[in-house]
Amino acid sequence: MNVSHALVHPVEDPPTMEGANAPRVRMKDIQGMPATLGGLALRFFQFLFAAAALCVMATTSDFPSVTAFRYLVAATGLQSIWSFSLAVVDIYALLVGRLLQNYRVVVFFAMGDGITSTLIFAAACASAGITVLIDNDLSNCSRNHCAQFETATAMAFISWFVALPSFLFNFWSLASR
Repeated sequence: MNVSHALVHPVEDPPTMEGANAPRVRMKDIQGMPATLGGLALRFFQFLFAAAALCVMATTSDFPSVTAFRYLVAATGLQSIWSFSLAVVDIYALLVGRLLQNYRVVVFFAMGDGITSTLIFAAACASAGITVLIDNDLSNCSRNHCAQFETATAMAFISWFVALPSFLFNFWSLASR
């Protein structure tokens, strides 16, 4: 006789809550981490402000004459590419319902965010120093594009201000493992 029988799976005892054997509890899906709507919003604003700084600085004719401004263009270009590519990864993860909590992925995100946020902050600080030198100390704004330099520098600072939480959330996720 060909009759199907139900399978019985043994049930394990729940873990005890005593001392060192207590299971570790991790907070998951903190807004701002990869594959969350907050993380996607941070990536979008990073890209937006870095691209704005890049476009404003690239429209000036005399930015290549100052090394700090060339550094700002390079850093905002790198930040734009990094933020856009990770925004695409976040969108994909959200669409397919996938968590990006793999250790290697989080390490990659944290290292990339740390490097790009440090570069964008250093470039914004250097550009701010040169802008202050041109505007206040040399009083040479009539021949330069000071308003555009100041706008690009401000956009770079805002991009860094939005990139920093991404780094901190990824680093916090690594530290909580």
